[in-house]
Amino acid sequence: MDDRTVDFDFDLPQERIAQHPVKPRDSARLLDVPCDPGAPVTDRHVRDLPGLLRAGDLLVANDTAVIPAQLHARRGEAKIGVTLDQHQADGAWSALIRNSKRLRVGDVLTFPGAADRDVATVVSLDGEGGATLRFSCEGEAFDGFLRTAGALALPPYIARPSGPTAEDEVDYRTIFAEHKGAVAAPTAGLHFTPELLARLDEAGVARETLTLHVGAGTFLPVRTETLSSHKMHSERGIITRRAADRINETRARGGRIVAVGTTSLRLLESAAAEDGTVRPFDGETSIFIHPGYRFRTVDLLMTNFHLPRSTLFMLVCAFAGTDRMRAAYAHAVEDGYRFYSYGDACLLRRGA
Repeated sequence: MDDRTVDFDFDLPQERIAQHPVKPRDSARLLDVPCDPGAPVTDRHVRDLPGLLRAGDLLVANDTAVIPAQLHARRGEAKIGVTLDQHQADGAWSALIRNSKRLRVGDVLTFPGAADRDVATVVSLDGEGGATLRFSCEGEAFDGFLRTAGALALPPYIARPSGPTAEDEVDYRTIFAEHKGAVAAPTAGLHFTPELLARLDEAGVARETLTLHVGAGTFLPVRTETLSSHKMHSERGIITRRAADRINETRARGGRIVAVGTTSLRLLESAAAEDGTVRPFDGETSIFIHPGYRFRTVDLLMTNFHLPRSTLFMLVCAFAGTDRMRAAYAHAVEDGYRFYSYGDACLLRRGA
């Protein structure tokens, strides 16, 4: 049963997909899903979060910052679409390529609007629309190149026929964003405001951050018929010694770990030992969490509503229970909740 991709499908009307966030951010709706499968869900708002957590809990958020990863390139007269995915240890970038069949290893790509010296060389092609590119600039020069030639790689379900707007540049950035490298925003973090953080402080809820640079494949549905046949993309993650110590200290004194978003949860679980102790982490993770997974460190999860057949919907089913999440999503659809990146959120307790 739980290995079939079709079991994680559901119907979602197009009008439920949010095209813009609500403002202020913490006025988004929050579906409060209880631990008891028989208890009803409760309709709340994100601003209610301080009253749903306890003094001594630790909120763990992802502080990655989105880069303008969408590029329009040319190889001669051929137009090539490039979406940067991950910065590799040797300085090259993995990327998703539109019109990849027009490329060969060694080809040099130019970028209209960028300086003539700012080019990329095709290092390798994977035959499935992916490539490794090496750019002629690095560091601050590369950041400047992206500001000139790049655009936000908004998810395809956010309709922007003319490209991302100036408003998106602000809306698609979380209050926690600090370390550049993500292609997609860790969207649960989009709901937080300075006022909400101040109220969480007053409630005695502590905060910590980690970094997971979200890749281009995060939101894609699973294409294989079974979960066991699906290959997860890898992403770079960092948990500092300080963050690991604070998480472990919180758990030791009975506080709960509240993950802001599936990206935070995935990295925490990647770094957790069998006893739930979180170790410092600096490397790649391709963890695929689906029903049957035994969680070791996260107690509550705040997350947006996810795509049918996506690894993220599978993750929340693993965390709170498949039947419970199906019922919660059905309620959310019926009651007009807004889905996906710019949509509403839910607060989940870990199932038994």
